[in-house]
Amino acid sequence: MTNELDIFVGNTTLIDEDVYRLWLDGYSVSDAVGLRVRSGILEQTGATAGVLQSDTMDHYRTFHMLERLLHTPPKLLHQLVFQIPPSRQALLIERYYAFDEAFVREVLGKKLSKGTKKDLDNISAKTGVTLKSCRRQFDNFKRVFKVVEEMRGSLAGNIQQHFLLSDRLARDYAAVVFFANNRFETGKKKLQYLTFGDLAFCAELMIQNWTPGAVADSQLDDMDVDLDKEFLQDLKELKVLVADKDLLDLHKSLVCTALRGKLSVFAEMEANFKNLSRGLVNIASKLTHTKDVRDLFVDLVEKFIEPCRSDRWPLNDVRLFLNQYSASVHSLDGFRHQTLWDRYMVTLRSCLLRMYHD
Repeated sequence: MTNELDIFVGNTTLIDEDVYRLWLDGYSVSDAVGLRVRSGILEQTGATAGVLQSDTMDHYRTFHMLERLLHTPPKLLHQLVFQIPPSRQALLIERYYAFDEAFVREVLGKKLSKGTKKDLDNISAKTGVTLKSCRRQFDNFKRVFKVVEEMRGSLAGNIQQHFLLSDRLARDYAAVVFFANNRFETGKKKLQYLTFGDLAFCAELMIQNWTPGAVADSQLDDMDVDLDKEFLQDLKELKVLVADKDLLDLHKSLVCTALRGKLSVFAEMEANFKNLSRGLVNIASKLTHTKDVRDLFVDLVEKFIEPCRSDRWPLNDVRLFLNQYSASVHSLDGFRHQTLWDRYMVTLRSCLLRMYHD
């Protein structure tokens, strides 16, 4: 009895996207085979279980060999061992560096160190993301951080250049790096309602407006990873808005005059104006201290969002108030720090509106 065997020889590396996803998700070969069987692939293709097992193992071997190249994506583009079309190369890179929101939310703002890595078992159990996938995602964050932390210029641009990620994913990684570098507290219970998208939105605004790269020539000044220390020091000048009783009273009068009849919570706003203003200004004046920088989001929730929620402010009233609160400062004759105020409030106003879930 003779067996017939069909052989096809080619030099293009075949990539099965579904198997790649299973590998990225941390499934073993046997688990991946089981999932593929349950998907109905045997019935669809007429393959045997043995062939499916061999096919899965072959793909896994390929992915393991590609992984060292994926750690430095430009190497994948320039190597000659694997013949992979450019579109496939981009897919491999993008999906390798993609991350689960549930996972990133647990590590956001934490130091990307061995200590955090030891917690991955607990994070895996909490999020349902496999431990192997958690390790890959954590190592990706750490790898990107190490490459770009000392680079000057655009943080997202540097990430995109060195890791060949899409614009959106590069910006998300920029947020992860920015949070890790500045160690913002994001894990407290009162912050759990905030999504990664909310926090990444705020990170992008801070990078654009509160880093040395936000002014003058970012190539000469500094990098987007750090907050601008001179700017943080200057923010102390805003304290006069609440320390000077006449300025505080005039600011309140201007805001109340402009918003009378426009807010459903006008009485609550008028009664609580000074407390809200002190909260926002005091946050600014304390950002020279490392602990206060770390607690920025906690303070925003405690000093502004929770009081407004308590009085049942609708989001539109919050928007009207913050717009008028920011703009009215330009009518205060005794105030001399308009540019500084705008640099602070443009970011703060947008962050608060994103964080305020009424």
